[in-house]
Amino acid sequence: MSGRILVGTASWTDKTLLVSGWYPPGVDTPERRLDYYAQQFPLVEVDATYYAPPNERNSALWVARTPPEFTFNVKAFSLLTQHPTKPGALYKEIRPDTTKNVYLKDLDQAAVELVWDRFLGALEPLYAAGKLGAILFQFPQWFPIGRANKHYLLECKRRCAPLPICVEFRSATWMSPDNQPETLDFLRSYAVPYVSLDMPEGHPSSIPPVLAATADLAVVRFHGHSDKWTSRDIYERFGYRYSEQELAEWAPRVRALAEQAGETHVLMNNCYRDYAQTNARQLADLLAD
Repeated sequence: MSGRILVGTASWTDKTLLVSGWYPPGVDTPERRLDYYAQQFPLVEVDATYYAPPNERNSALWVARTPPEFTFNVKAFSLLTQHPTKPGALYKEIRPDTTKNVYLKDLDQAAVELVWDRFLGALEPLYAAGKLGAILFQFPQWFPIGRANKHYLLECKRRCAPLPICVEFRSATWMSPDNQPETLDFLRSYAVPYVSLDMPEGHPSSIPPVLAATADLAVVRFHGHSDKWTSRDIYERFGYRYSEQELAEWAPRVRALAEQAGETHVLMNNCYRDYAQTNARQLADLLAD
């Protein structure tokens, strides 16, 4: 018995989307845009929370502006996934007097606890309303497979509970041919959802397109196949439009994955103009056929 499949995109507010013509005339405020988006798709990923922690008021507004069954996946704050973080993105009480990027290891334990508490507290309205799909922990290239990093991954799950998480790797060590069975067994043994990826191959951050359900939730994120993946320009990296043929080849694979999970989230992260929204609609239609 196949679980339900939700298809959506990794943004509804991207500046290139707003000028693309995807939103009809008059849909020109944050409230109207989210309302319109939620009429088109049942799922969205909040990307802004990676760059700056969310606040409780925004979460409450998202709840109020979407239908009862709508689902938000929320990207974890960069500090919590061991990425460099701009000092200005930190809460004022713990903001260091520096212009250099800050890492989690740079903060004392009290500051670390404050970040976790505030971040998770801000998501409480979504969770209470049954609208939080999962918190996405996207780990960097310098987060390879190993005992300490496995422990940190489980710490993330423990700290977030009962809020659900899912994990995306960008170090190929986790999914190398030798380590892939170990990684998937580890995630299954702790019921941590693995995020399957479609992305450019041949780069240090490349993960092979292995579809695997390691928990009741399965997640697939589509990053496109730009030949400018190493560009510092985010639109050059993700500005890739999937063809109908590419999506048609993916549809049966996604259906097969959904047979292994209670719910499957499919997110188009090729966020440039209306590429993600167009491809998400195409894939949703293919999956519905």
